[in-house]
Amino acid sequence: MADKLPKLAVPLAPLLARLDLPADAAQTVQSASTAADALLRLEAEGFSIEAVRLSAHALPKREAVWWACMCAASVPDPALPAADATALLSAEAWVRQPADDALRRRAWDAAQATTFKSPEAWAAVAAFWSGGSMAPVGQPAVPPAEGLTGQAVGGAVMLAAVRGHPQRSAARLTRFLGAARDIAAGGAGRLGIEAA
Repeated sequence: MADKLPKLAVPLAPLLARLDLPADAAQTVQSASTAADALLRLEAEGFSIEAVRLSAHALPKREAVWWACMCAASVPDPALPAADATALLSAEAWVRQPADDALRRRAWDAAQATTFKSPEAWAAVAAFWSGGSMAPVGQPAVPPAEGLTGQAVGGAVMLAAVRGHPQRSAARLTRFLGAARDIAAGGAGRLGIEAA
């Protein structure tokens, strides 16, 4: 099945330092060579949180940000501030045109208008951290560290998992990981909207 996840067919070894896996999860993926293989092993052994973090770092950045957007949108918050809704739209706009640096910077501006407490805000941060420069326009370039997008995406997905109904987090993580696998296989990763 790992061969059916081409967007996760990346070497696992370079990602391990970013994941800081607990010993039992690290043992589970010890002989895995690709992120796809490791993801399937982690899921099979019940390491959903670790599987989320791995997916966030292993998916291509554009797909990872889209995954964060899909997870956030699937668990709507009726009291979501307008700024956070704008942040989600900004992240989605960047996903549709990732070569447009103005859209990447707009995602950052939208995120900064939030309190950074929602998955929508962190999806926008992930888009901004995907490349380019973190410095203001006209200043010397400051590229983001390679793992920053994955950190923001992992945070967004985990915030979505516990939003409003933390007791639903295990079931949500299962759904979210299904979406990650769908994206890794070339699908859209769309998730149904969860009932209140």
